Amino acid sequence: MSHVTIIGTVTAKPETREELQNLLAAQVAPTRAEPGCINYDFHVDADDPCVFVFYENWRSQADLDAHMKMPHLLPLVSEIHRLLPSPVKIRHLTMLSTITYAH
Repeated sequence: MSHVTIIGTVTAKPETREELQNLLAAQVAPTRAEPGCINYDFHVDADDPCVFVFYENWRSQADLDAHMKMPHLLPLVSEIHRLLPSPVKIRHLTMLSTITYAH
């Protein structure tokens, strides 16, 4: 399988943390329902409540590209510059193990 794995790190300004968390949390359900989404997991850093992390696996780069154009991202994208002190950081990973699914 030539799936795509990314880790996205989003850092909020302290004064916008709650608003950003709500916008990010609202992305989970519709993203998980997208074709090609294997998993889309939302986390907060255990030491810094302003740092949010997404761990994502997609069936293909085309599926990830389609995700980035989804209308449910618009409320987040339209406010991102106001809410963040720095750009979103995206790390692309190559998985060396196989994906297993919990039963």
